[in-house]
Amino acid sequence: MLVITTKSPYAVRALAELARRGNATPVPIGELARARDIPVQFLEGLFATLRRAGILQSQRGVKGGYFFARPPGDVTVLEVVELLEGELGVDAASGSPVWMEAVEAVKSVLAGTTIADVAEREAQATGAPMYYI
Repeated sequence: MLVITTKSPYAVRALAELARRGNATPVPIGELARARDIPVQFLEGLFATLRRAGILQSQRGVKGGYFFARPPGDVTVLEVVELLEGELGVDAASGSPVWMEAVEAVKSVLAGTTIADVAEREAQATGAPMYYI
């Protein structure tokens, strides 16, 4: 009914870290992976998908890394989840109305939350300064 694998939470955590660092210079994927305790190879696959979708851009070379192609405030968590997992709740239509309502509630929360929101909430929770927002 509603399947969210580890891909989406990892991607959202890494994107929040990228947003917290700002868009002044590209951030190497290894730095993001270490900061959020995510396997580098796994994150590379996720970021490749997000780059192809136009959420991220990458720069090669010594000063290379990833940066946002669009402002983090314009990227919703639902967009990231559905890029990585497929459309949420596709099977809910065949279930009872309560399952459809549950899927719509989850989608509403995810659609109403941006990567910038996630980064800001994390900063407030840890007391860390925000450089981007």
